[in-house]
Amino acid sequence: MEYKAIELRRQDGVTWLNFNRPEKKNAMNPTLHREMHHALSELDADDETRVLIITGKGDSFCAGEDLKEYFYDLKDKPGEAERIRKISYEWRGKMLRLFTRPTIAVVNGYCFGGAFAVVGNCDLAIAAEEAKFGLSEINFGNFPGGLVPRAIMDLLRWRELMYYSLTGEPFDGKRAAEIGLVNYAVPKANLEEAAAKLAAKLIEKDPIALKETKEVLRVGRHMNDEETWYWAQAKTHETTQLQKGGWLDKGIKQFTDKQYRPGFGAFKKD
Repeated sequence: MEYKAIELRRQDGVTWLNFNRPEKKNAMNPTLHREMHHALSELDADDETRVLIITGKGDSFCAGEDLKEYFYDLKDKPGEAERIRKISYEWRGKMLRLFTRPTIAVVNGYCFGGAFAVVGNCDLAIAAEEAKFGLSEINFGNFPGGLVPRAIMDLLRWRELMYYSLTGEPFDGKRAAEIGLVNYAVPKANLEEAAAKLAAKLIEKDPIALKETKEVLRVGRHMNDEETWYWAQAKTHETTQLQKGGWLDKGIKQFTDKQYRPGFGAFKKD
């Protein structure tokens, strides 16, 4: 598929996926939704993609839904509107959440409205200190609906969630880090380098262990104690089988042979 609204580039196991509508602040229109759905499906089966970074071209990460093309232009086309909204929900929610490799949202500029679902459903997120965030729906008479509250409700404290949803007040990357929306913020000039370093840190780890960790954390958070116990046992057996004993025969063995210390780095892979 030839993409128009997004752009891909690969480097050393990292796939950078850019929203590519800088003239529209990378707002999500129907074309972008269709292309993201296709790209995530393809990349999830791409062996060269060890880490996926999502960011935006120009001065924006993503300004949310394209209010004209996504809402206004489809108001008299209920069938098409429903189809595009399902595609939008699926890639920003299920596909992004269940992506088998680590995902990092790199917020380089404006991040408003529906873009919060992208940030919240990525595994990790970093931002430029100068980035601008905002739950802007209240400002055009609507509310943060669908995927947005679901994606960020467990990240933000209740008071912050209510405050920014009710006021629509923007905040910067430093504040996003303070309230837990992103892991940390750096000056914009250092953002790409910081993202590459974080991705490289993940690539050092065993890819099967990364996948299993994602699944254990995302599913386990909704389980009770007994369910968590049995789930963890099953995942341990699965990991051992998929790695052909790697975490025991390599990870633990290298530690007992004093080749590395698990608290300070990863074991040596083949």
